[in-house]
Amino acid sequence: MRLLAGVAALICAINLIIGRAFAWLSLAIVVVCFTVVVQRYLFSISYLWMQDLYVWLNGAMFTAVAGFALLRDDHVRVDIFYRPARARKRAVADLIGVFLFLLPFAWVVYQYSMPFVVRAWSYREASANVGGMPGLFILKTFIIAFAALLALQGLAMAIRSILVLSDNEHMVPNSIQYKSDQKLTDLAKGESDGSGDFGRITRRADVLWRDRLPADRLSGRLHAGRRLAVVRRRRDGPWCF
Repeated sequence: MRLLAGVAALICAINLIIGRAFAWLSLAIVVVCFTVVVQRYLFSISYLWMQDLYVWLNGAMFTAVAGFALLRDDHVRVDIFYRPARARKRAVADLIGVFLFLLPFAWVVYQYSMPFVVRAWSYREASANVGGMPGLFILKTFIIAFAALLALQGLAMAIRSILVLSDNEHMVPNSIQYKSDQKLTDLAKGESDGSGDFGRITRRADVLWRDRLPADRLSGRLHAGRRLAVVRRRRDGPWCF
């Protein structure tokens, strides 16, 4: 299990590095697109290679960060049962989804795009526009990278499911822990050291009772019972200060 956890952590680290690096292309896209618009409408100048550039940067960015987005659970998800489900049920759903849908999809993308990419490399394909960007074959290679990074992150998700179902949740890398489980873990830590929500509620209740009640009612069982009632009411139901 430690080996599986190490593999999942390595995959997540790869996608984190690639995702954070290629996310900066969004800034480059904005700058290039803004430059193209200014040149065209203010100076009546147009360069086809610049028009190709921001489109190609957009394609490179979205294909390269697909695995990173899956790691962060940022892909569009329309579901009714998954998010409110417990970790074990979500682990089963992820395990089935990875092997039934995600990995076959990645294989289909790889299988059908590989001849397309090889042909582009064979004659160093460039832009079809006269005066456009060279190196279109490099951009097409990102299709293979897209399938590979997505499949790798799917493998990390499958490992997470295996660890959860085998009662080894503590070995799941922090970057892909189920969010509700992470919240429960943080809440438990906060309750133990007094820094969590429950600890803050208790301290706030102490301040309220100390500031608002007369001194003769701050002692005895009456005070203790009321303070406990306040804590329970604020812990178990909606509350605000």
